[in-house]
This record gives sequence, structure tokens and C-alpha cells, in this order.
Amino acid sequence: MELKNKNLNTPIAIISVVIPALVAILFFMPKPDFHPGFDVRILPLFHAILNSATAVLLVASLYFIKNQQVKAHKVTNLIAVGLSVIFLLSYVTYHALAPETRFGDADHNGVVDAAEKAVLGGIRYLYYFLLLTHIVLAGIIVPLVLFTLLRGFQNDIPRHRKIARITWPIWFYVAVTGVIVYIMISPYYH
Repeated sequence: MELKNKNLNTPIAIISVVIPALVAILFFMPKPDFHPGFDVRILPLFHAILNSATAVLLVASLYFIKNQQVKAHKVTNLIAVGLSVIFLLSYVTYHALAPETRFGDADHNGVVDAAEKAVLGGIRYLYYFLLLTHIVLAGIIVPLVLFTLLRGFQNDIPRHRKIARITWPIWFYVAVTGVIVYIMISPYYH
């Protein structure tokens, strides 16, 4: 498909608004009484694996383009996008079906009381900083990735490079902090 002359700005803008909006709505909707046939509590680990693989692919992609291996660069980026789509679908599934997990809720009662907060100390602030920046940048990365891919497919290399210099570090940060946030909250899953 020739993308050279296609203006896909509007579809990218729509996708970039709809995805974060749907994810946000998900957190306010009641949980359905649906059982998918497997324990959804395995999904956060799966998400961490997907984020880890995406981070590795992004490093490989950067290596490939720095060494003029354009085809390998394209393939690793497309795989990273594919993993990100799988992540998004799995993430939505998990949060639609699983009970909320609170960082520091050692007794799994849904409340982080003063004693639990005291045990965590200042690490709470690090966790919430990482989580907040991860969430905000995860929303921002959607249009950046889509526009970066579009410029690449359009063979608009100057514009592709310009936006990729912004996209790559943000996408990498989102992937890595996704893993860190998982490691930090994993003791509190029930």
C-alpha cells in the first residue's frame, strides 16, 4: 500500500484520543461477572514480559539504524508495535476483569493504612512518580509512535528522524518503567 500521498493525520488523532479515553473509562466501569477460563492474575507478569521485550527491541532498533541496517530497524520496530498492541489488549482485559491492586496493601484489604504506609516510607513517592510518568507518557506515546511509523512508511526520512528522536526515548522510558512498576507492585497482587 502506498502511503506517500495519504494524509492519515485525522485517523491517527482519533486513535490517539480514543485509546486513552477507553482505558480511562475502564477504571470507572463496574467489573463484569465474566471468567475468561484462565486466571487473569498472570497478566501483569505477561505485561512486564511484553514491556521488557519491547525495550530490548527498541535498543536493537536504535542499534540497527545507527549501523544502516534499515530492514532490521523496520522489522524490530514493527515487532515492538505488535507487542505494544498485544500489551494494550491484555492490559484492558486485565483491568476490566481483575480487582484493583493498591501499592503497599500488604493485607489485601483494599486500604493502605498508616502502618502499611510507614513500612513503605519514601519508596511510595518513587513508585507513584514512576507510575504517574509512565501513565502520562504511555498516553503521549501513541500518536508519537503512529506518526513516526507513518513518516517511515512514507519514506519521509527527515521528518521520520526528527520525530523518532522524541519518540524513541519516551517509548523506551514507558517500556522500562512498566517493568519497574510491575516489580514494585507485584508483592501486593492477590
